[in-house]
Amino acid sequence: MDWPRPRARRAALRCKRGARILRGFSLLELVMVVCVLGILAATAIPKIASSLQRNRAEAAARRIASDLNLAQARARQASASQRVVFDVAGGSYTLVGMMSPDHPTAAYVVSLKDSPYEVLIVSANLGGDAQIIFNGYGVPDSDGTVLIQAGSFWRSVSVAAETGRVTVAESFPPVGDVSGDAIPAK
Repeated sequence: MDWPRPRARRAALRCKRGARILRGFSLLELVMVVCVLGILAATAIPKIASSLQRNRAEAAARRIASDLNLAQARARQASASQRVVFDVAGGSYTLVGMMSPDHPTAAYVVSLKDSPYEVLIVSANLGGDAQIIFNGYGVPDSDGTVLIQAGSFWRSVSVAAETGRVTVAESFPPVGDVSGDAIPAK
């Protein structure tokens, strides 16, 4: 006996009667999906922007710490003093007497106000001035702190005079600036 396949037969009967088999999504379903995706994107974008600012502040602080350690190591290696000068207004710092690793004919200048960092140097208080000098033994002439800001995120890079150790820490706006708005963000 020849048994018909039920599904194939039902589909064939529907097609014979003129009924349509619809496949796909209705316009209402597509609009609902687009609305849900829009709501998810609207909640995610501020978190992404905040994360980007935090990462910029952290990367800039680590770059400063790394370059201070480099200057200290270079001073020890050459048994000569090595100076790092911060330009707070210009948003940069210079390792005096060193050549840039990217451009061997240019001075070693790091601009923190430009991409990829895009942060502000709020202050550089390194023993009363904006420079630090490592002697031939790698010992700094003073202790101090460099304070940077990216949006609402602050980081401090500190140098200990006794040991020359460089540390990075989360920081907060200076006293008197509880809102964090006194220093304009880029």
